[in-house]
Amino acid sequence: MQPPRMLMIEANEGRSVMRNKRKARDQKMYGRMLALWLIAVGAGAVSLYTAKNALAAPPESLAVPPESLAVSLESLAVSPESLAVSTESGAASELALQEFGAGAESIQEPGENVGTAGEKESAGLPDAGPEEDSAPLVVVDAGHGGIDWGASAGDIHEKDINLDIALRVRDKLTELGYEVYLIRTGDLYLEKEARVAQANRLQADAYVSIHQNLYEDPQICGLETWYDGSDAFRDSERLARLVHKYAARSTGAQVRELRSDADFCVTGKTRMPACLIETGFLSNPEECALLVTPEYRDRLAEGIAKGIRLFFEPRTMYLTFDDGPTAENTMMVLDVLKERGICATFFLVGENVRKNPEVARRIAAEGHTIGIHCDCHSYDLLYESAEGYLEDFERAWQTVYEVTGVKAKLFRFPGGSINAYNKEVYGEIREKMEERGFVFFDWNASFGDAVKDPQRETLIQNAVESTLDRKKVVMLAHDTVRQTALCLDELLDQLPEYEMKPLTEYVKPIVFENHETAG
Repeated sequence: MQPPRMLMIEANEGRSVMRNKRKARDQKMYGRMLALWLIAVGAGAVSLYTAKNALAAPPESLAVPPESLAVSLESLAVSPESLAVSTESGAASELALQEFGAGAESIQEPGENVGTAGEKESAGLPDAGPEEDSAPLVVVDAGHGGIDWGASAGDIHEKDINLDIALRVRDKLTELGYEVYLIRTGDLYLEKEARVAQANRLQADAYVSIHQNLYEDPQICGLETWYDGSDAFRDSERLARLVHKYAARSTGAQVRELRSDADFCVTGKTRMPACLIETGFLSNPEECALLVTPEYRDRLAEGIAKGIRLFFEPRTMYLTFDDGPTAENTMMVLDVLKERGICATFFLVGENVRKNPEVARRIAAEGHTIGIHCDCHSYDLLYESAEGYLEDFERAWQTVYEVTGVKAKLFRFPGGSINAYNKEVYGEIREKMEERGFVFFDWNASFGDAVKDPQRETLIQNAVESTLDRKKVVMLAHDTVRQTALCLDELLDQLPEYEMKPLTEYVKPIVFENHETAG
């Protein structure tokens, strides 16, 4: 029990952290409002002309004087030069104010273009009072548009498919409570740089660009998703993996490449997590026939929206490793976890801690939770009696404490809490351990690696499939198994919907309900 003074200090620090978070969130919200206002100003200037007349208008008639905006252009990262109309292109007048994010006929008032879960304003700025927990803002970019058709198959144009899918994604995300900004809501051409500038000014939380593909070989089909793998700070890879995975799952489409070498403006110059998905090949007759149907487009939108939702609302997984530590395999597991910034839970065997104390100390030093598995991993000896189990546990607990300094509070029954060996003594052991304040955990997903000659591909498949898309997963693995250590990195790539956390005594335990559920 901490002294009252310490509790008061911690409470004050907690309130200070919350105030800072609210201040940062409010500043971001007001920044978005200002950006929407700025875009609306540009829209108003452009809407003085029809698209046809704008193409023929003299450049100087469309120029927007910086002083009329009444805001600092420098603070918005927009130079006055970017507002001037280029005279080098026949379409220059329509594009002149693209940096402000709008064209003449397809521009939406901010209230129309930004979807929210609550009641939306039909025009003007959003409510000035940010909510306590403001929803993430997602920018959805329908690629191409206007004079840029993108890929085509006869009279089927990429720009039209992209827009229809984007509108569906917006609607689905809005229903889920997200703010959504569409780069274009009609058949409008915008420069890539203008799309990025809009998203950056809005300080969006994610950016997803929707496209179609084309290839000379009509047999090629499937989904491709691109992201900038050179920037690990924006978490674009995880966004791309989720959009890719759930678009494929919702449609049954062939899964092609997830590419980290995207050299695109919209993935490389955005300041938020960003990806570009090619939802199909118009050059493939079968896939093209699907892409023109509303039903297939809706399934694509459903998958994209679900991937975005899981990016912001991940499920929780507790990685747990039994039977270690070992000199080589556990170190390999720790290397993977350290590289990814993940903390897991290790249920240690006392005799292995005595053999590999430096590995046990590394587990503790790197912030992982340490629990007790047993001292001698012999089911016959462990479960001969409740007293025998408690004596074995005490030896393991004391070893872990002496080697690492950790006073373990968690434990895991060898074989699970209910198994073929402990039927007679399970109830008594559990009662006495809980009386002593210890908490035990079983599992609800597993690598299935406690077998002879496990294969990497099988272990990955076991782990992924056994999650059953649960919101809370306690994953069982054994860091004594070589193939488990070798496949861990690849497996984690396949679980982007899960946030990895270590177990604590405050996590509600996963507990087997009867003798039939133990693994």
